[in-house]
Amino acid sequence: MQRIEPSGYYYPNMIVHYMLEAMEEIMGKNGLNAILNLAGLSHLIDNYPPADLKKEFDFADFSTLMGALDEMYGPRGGRGLQLRAGRVGFAKGGRKMGAMVGVGDLAFKVLPLPVKLKGGLPAMATVFTKFSDQTSTVQDEGDHYIYTMAPSPVCWGRTADRPICFAAKGLLEEGLHWVSGGRKFRVEETECIAMGAEKCLFAIYKEPIG
Repeated sequence: MQRIEPSGYYYPNMIVHYMLEAMEEIMGKNGLNAILNLAGLSHLIDNYPPADLKKEFDFADFSTLMGALDEMYGPRGGRGLQLRAGRVGFAKGGRKMGAMVGVGDLAFKVLPLPVKLKGGLPAMATVFTKFSDQTSTVQDEGDHYIYTMAPSPVCWGRTADRPICFAAKGLLEEGLHWVSGGRKFRVEETECIAMGAEKCLFAIYKEPIG
């Protein structure tokens, strides 16, 4: 598959470490090794980035890894694997980073759900803005929030005719599950840089599912 030139933007090692662990759990070691080979990232076989906060994993490599999932498993299979890897990546790594900006405090956990969302979503955006080169913002649009990210580590250097940042959607879904105390929310990517947009936008609806 096509290699993407280095971006000069970086994700923290921790998120990638846990996402690779998640992918290994989901598809087995041989399956993950095949993906890493396809993505030109064979140096990561049995050699995951350390679980630290150093910004050392290039967005281009992350995007190539996500693209390799689509190429090997097809758009539908790749989408499901990205979502699951994103959820586990946040469950393991994002929570640790979230605790560093106060989202894990006991005082936060007893707040009413609307207050948790109003405080928790910007805190999640702060996590990624602070610990990675992905700048994230949150805007209240009434019945939903708009979560933006740019540049995007998920679709960097790729083009598509549909939104493709499924790993980010998975990270957001798990982050919402965490800040809300176990609720699920509808998250839809409405604009994607891969489609020519300036930023990747996600609509996060305030009413929980179920």
